[in-house]
Amino acid sequence: MKRFVILTALAAAALVLAAAALADPGDKGKGKKQGHNRFTFALTTEDNGCHGTPWANDKLTRTYVVHANGNGTFRVTRRDKGTFTTIGGASPGSCPNDKHHGATVAAGVTGRSSGYLIGTVSGGTFNPKATCAAACFTSDFITAFFGAGATFSCTTNSTDCKFNYNYTAPSQQLRFRHWQDRGKGAGTMLKEVFSGDIANS
Repeated sequence: MKRFVILTALAAAALVLAAAALADPGDKGKGKKQGHNRFTFALTTEDNGCHGTPWANDKLTRTYVVHANGNGTFRVTRRDKGTFTTIGGASPGSCPNDKHHGATVAAGVTGRSSGYLIGTVSGGTFNPKATCAAACFTSDFITAFFGAGATFSCTTNSTDCKFNYNYTAPSQQLRFRHWQDRGKGAGTMLKEVFSGDIANS
């Protein structure tokens, strides 16, 4: 997954969910609050594969959960759940040098995606009543809810970040039906693992 988001320092290593997106949450930027520190948004985004180029378009429900650490920092968990539609071309897992991936995927293949990204916000003040414009991608959320001076460990050189995204497609015409993008760290400290693929051939 997906996509994670996005792209910040993680993008350099092809973390999913690129920041080129079109979305209207339909809630005037406030999100759907499910508790004091939980905020949900709808978004559409391009999804990058291991090669760093788009392979699918995602429609996601994205929820941010904020937890105060008691030392002025905040743990932020971003959870994504939704669907993807392939755009055709190189398959998302076509980079690894193993036997368990393909090379290409046809356009129009649909499936489901889910995943999470967890990191720490520092240098900001949490405002649970803030609003977030448009689709509220990760950088938008951090700026809106913590202030312009806040930093997020998943968008800097840091070991304090972890993510796991999974994609599945039921199509019997596919050679590979499951792709996973998981890892720890961010920027120069990123350690990312790709497994499987969504591929016709």
